[in-house]
Amino acid sequence: MPTALLSVSDKTGLAAFARGLKRLGYDLFATGSTLQALQDAALDAQPVSDLTGFPEMMDGRIKTLHPGVHAGILARRDKREHLQALAAHGLREIDLVCCNLYPFIDTVVRPDVTFEEAIEQIDVGGPAMIRAAAKNHEAVVVVVRPQRYSEVLGALNEGTLDQSARRRLAAEAYGHTSAYDAWIAAYMRGHEANGFPAEISIAGLLDQPLKYGENEHQKAAFYRLGPDPGGIGGADQVQGGPLGFNNIQDASAAFQLVMDYTEPAVAIVKHMNPCGLAVAADTAIAYRMAYECDKVSAFGGIVATNRALDRSTAEQIVQIVTHVVIAPEILDEAKDVLARRKNMIVIAAPPARSGLFDYEVRSVPGGFLVQEWDRAGFDRPSTKTATLRAPTDAEWKQLGLAWIAVKHVKSNAIVLFKDGAAVGVGAGQMSRVEAVQLAVQRAGDRSRGSVLASDAFFPFPDGLALGARAGVTAVIQPGGSMKDADVTAAADAAGIAMVVTGRRHFRH
Repeated sequence: MPTALLSVSDKTGLAAFARGLKRLGYDLFATGSTLQALQDAALDAQPVSDLTGFPEMMDGRIKTLHPGVHAGILARRDKREHLQALAAHGLREIDLVCCNLYPFIDTVVRPDVTFEEAIEQIDVGGPAMIRAAAKNHEAVVVVVRPQRYSEVLGALNEGTLDQSARRRLAAEAYGHTSAYDAWIAAYMRGHEANGFPAEISIAGLLDQPLKYGENEHQKAAFYRLGPDPGGIGGADQVQGGPLGFNNIQDASAAFQLVMDYTEPAVAIVKHMNPCGLAVAADTAIAYRMAYECDKVSAFGGIVATNRALDRSTAEQIVQIVTHVVIAPEILDEAKDVLARRKNMIVIAAPPARSGLFDYEVRSVPGGFLVQEWDRAGFDRPSTKTATLRAPTDAEWKQLGLAWIAVKHVKSNAIVLFKDGAAVGVGAGQMSRVEAVQLAVQRAGDRSRGSVLASDAFFPFPDGLALGARAGVTAVIQPGGSMKDADVTAAADAAGIAMVVTGRRHFRH
């Protein structure tokens, strides 16, 4: 009779799968809680100790780490000496391994988890069994996900799984153990952080395949960093069709921007850049101010707010075509309004949690870049006034808001801010003076009395002079250019207050 060994943390569908195996003539062996679950379901199953001749011990740490298990899994059926070794030691072949691992990731994301509790959720025997079965997949079926149970039973009912299916299951099994180890390594690094490790793996859970990537000829998918990571990965979609690759990128950019503000804030984003941004007493006012920044670009954009979305704000949003709306919460009163635009995607996203992989990652041909997230905000005490005139209190307020905003604009980046709202944005230009030109052009007359933020230093006075001619009264920038003295002199000549932060915010 064929033999199946079952040892699962996730008991979903276990009883039905086991019954299917019994109907196909399998002898069932199981460990600990899996055995108990099978017996509770009135299924005939034997303890793994009947395979090993050795009891479970050390609080379950030792169960399957035994030749009675691993010899039966690893024995090649086409090698006579392997089969003779099994017979000589009274061991039996194991034909199917169904195993998924201790809930390590679910445990360590709990805010109250202790290090000792986390360590006890590191599975040792499970990964060993899975890897062994996957290595010998030509003879052993390995199943790590309940979603595969019906597929496997169907194929076994028709005879057996072909080698292509066995290899797919083996690849999934190695992915399962690889992700598990990556989460453990990340957790352990978090306790003994000391720079970047010599080797790093990033584990994700498939959230959904996407229709396509940035363009229709590119395949794509979205993965979550763990079971409940917050942010886009932990979002709840309230309405609308499937999210696309570009939707997710833009929604993420918008959400990160507004979550950098403590006051009620609304951002409108197109192609990863804000075309509208404002802070105000409430989101309805903030949306109206953000929309005024660039009414043309706002069409077909992504709207994000850092407060629960209410009816008043929703009433404004539905006046134009908006592809995605994202907020920490969507109030019921707003849902009824947003439903008028049935194709609009609406997402409720909790704040992102500092998880096991708290890095920004970008791929390049042959590798990937890893860096800390840019979480630096506005810190007035660390700035230095470079000009003869210091900013007024009102200017300081706008400079702080603008400095946070420019961090989220593609370099070269310029943001003009006035009365709590962005009035002009210049993004992604090869020349900084051209970024100023774009921001001033978009602002029009609103540039009069505005403040200007630049994500990096002015290499020449020309950009600042252009802002001065447009009516800018104060500037915030990192400083550090060889021409700093000339830039400061130009600001003094124009009567502009300029502060330097000593920190840039490139965003490529």
